[in-house]
Amino acid sequence: MNILLVEDEKNLTEALTHILKKEKYSVDVAYDGEQGLEMGLSGRYDVILLDIMMPKKNGYEVLEALRKDNITTPVLILTARNQTSEKVKGLDLGADDYLAKPFSTAELLARIRALLRRKTDVLNTNEKSFGDITLNLSNFELCCGDKHIGVSLKESEILQYFLARPNFVVTKDELIIKLWGYDSDVEYNNIEVYISFIRKKLAFLEAKTGISTVRGVGYKLEE
Repeated sequence: MNILLVEDEKNLTEALTHILKKEKYSVDVAYDGEQGLEMGLSGRYDVILLDIMMPKKNGYEVLEALRKDNITTPVLILTARNQTSEKVKGLDLGADDYLAKPFSTAELLARIRALLRRKTDVLNTNEKSFGDITLNLSNFELCCGDKHIGVSLKESEILQYFLARPNFVVTKDELIIKLWGYDSDVEYNNIEVYISFIRKKLAFLEAKTGISTVRGVGYKLEE
């Protein structure tokens, strides 16, 4: 399981990294909000531990940007701020849980396990699969084996369309009409960009299933 720790207090990050690695978690650390946001947008993490008071971008700004980009990774806020209003603000912006400093190691690990269980429960519902890939429609995640990555709303819609008709050729005109509408001014280039994004995510997942190009016609989802 991959955890992203976004915290600017180096002594605390070193301690938490040691604790988490001892529990067999893989841990990446960001020491400011901008770096944390960039890493969080990759969609490769199972849980994000997010401090509020940080340089460059505060935790609320990072959280809001992640959720606006359809990153559904569970976020546990770690902060010295313990007022009810601060908790409400974080939860309203999309945080999944809130832990005030100082906290015990046992409680932190229990909160992380709870978030991971909740995420697994969601992944087991509302899914579409073909070959070795599964798209979760509840949390916008594309999975292959133990790997998963977040997808945007439009990427999810395109994948759903392909997953409903695997091994069949889908034309660019068909995608535009079905997903954008008859009156849309979307061009073929837009389709190509989204297909490129999806292919990169499939490559990250090391999936055997992929979207092939049928020259002069469109695309096909196949193993």
